[in-house]
Amino acid sequence: MSQTLQAVRGMNDILPDDAEIWEHFEDIVRDWLRSYGYRPIRMPIVEPTPLFKRAIGEVTDIVEKEMYSFEDALNGEHLTLRPEGTASCVRAAIQHNLVAAGGPQRLYYQGPMFRHERPQKGRYRQFHQIGVEALGFAGPDIDAEHIIMCARLWDDLGLEDVRLELNSLGSAEERALHRAALIAYLEQHQARLDEDGKRRLYTNPLRILDTKNPDLQDVVEAAPKLADYLGDESQAHFNAVQTLLKDAGIPFRINHRLVRGLDYYNRTVFEWVTTRLGAQGTVCAGGRYDGLVSQLGGKPQPAAGFAMGVERLLALWRESGGEAERPVPDVYVVHMGDTARRLAFRAAEALRGHGFMAVLHCGGGSFKSQMKKADGSGAAVAVVIGEDEALAGEVGVKPLRGPGLQQRVAVDLVSETVAQLVFNENGEEGADNGSV
Repeated sequence: MSQTLQAVRGMNDILPDDAEIWEHFEDIVRDWLRSYGYRPIRMPIVEPTPLFKRAIGEVTDIVEKEMYSFEDALNGEHLTLRPEGTASCVRAAIQHNLVAAGGPQRLYYQGPMFRHERPQKGRYRQFHQIGVEALGFAGPDIDAEHIIMCARLWDDLGLEDVRLELNSLGSAEERALHRAALIAYLEQHQARLDEDGKRRLYTNPLRILDTKNPDLQDVVEAAPKLADYLGDESQAHFNAVQTLLKDAGIPFRINHRLVRGLDYYNRTVFEWVTTRLGAQGTVCAGGRYDGLVSQLGGKPQPAAGFAMGVERLLALWRESGGEAERPVPDVYVVHMGDTARRLAFRAAEALRGHGFMAVLHCGGGSFKSQMKKADGSGAAVAVVIGEDEALAGEVGVKPLRGPGLQQRVAVDLVSETVAQLVFNENGEEGADNGSV
């Protein structure tokens, strides 16, 4: 007997009960994004590997350890399953000349991302993100808008215990001055650095500040702070962001060690974090990346954005009481006999055409077993068709939840009759009550 095949470790099936919650969550998110004027964009899952090396940085965990990369057997092209969405979105904007042709763009996307990590709660090899990118906006207002719109979503979802951490990475020149001071400082403590720290000391020392190693916390706490190297322009930008957040009543904490794991960030960076998800406490993160468009070959454009992890947000939402009601059909159509089956198809399609959610029984069975399934479906009404009804061009309409007896009506009147019963059951008229 052959072995049963399983999903790839860290890449999970989303079964119907969970998928309905996902769809409800995604509906909320789409409405929220539209309310801020963001438009959808969809990019390929597979991109050229050099895109991510140039955008994310070759000396990052994502590029060094986590990308799913392969060589195309047909043409030898080096390809990668996208590990994040910003680089793909910027590539698409450059390729299709979106900003130059249409002015500044507010864009969003959603879908799977892929990183070869050790699977654990809240961290998977295929995970899902909702990403927001604003291209062509230079001022601190768009930075603040991104943070404020996140706060509104948390409120819409009823999330608790989500707090904001904020920092500024300044300009490339300011980071270079800080980098030199940071290297000089860390060299004095080189013997205490772990393997990751020693490896990054001269390639990406800023990432050492983000270490989770408890033995290094005193070292990184005393390290030179990037805030001390910010020039007047960067400081003014950061102060303006803070002012707008204070005006909106959004509390935040300045975290000087917040550097983000991607090389393309500058100026404002932020994370929304929670203590309710264990070690995977970041549910949303982003910031400004003004140099990325030119870095990927486009005309220089300011840009900012953020991404949120769907799995983590859903876990937090459920913990806060969020759920989706399972869809319940209005009508369940049961039938017995060949002529009745043909009429049942016609009646079910007519009901759907008038806005009803109608389930047509398939798979045979006695009237008793079919009616048991009709009742179990939660439907308010059963439409019952036997051979006698079918030959007369009629159907039986039976209330399943409210008072009333089964009545026999012409098939052309089934929608009107069902509408009256569903209206009485729900107390509201949710479908067209015209006849078939």
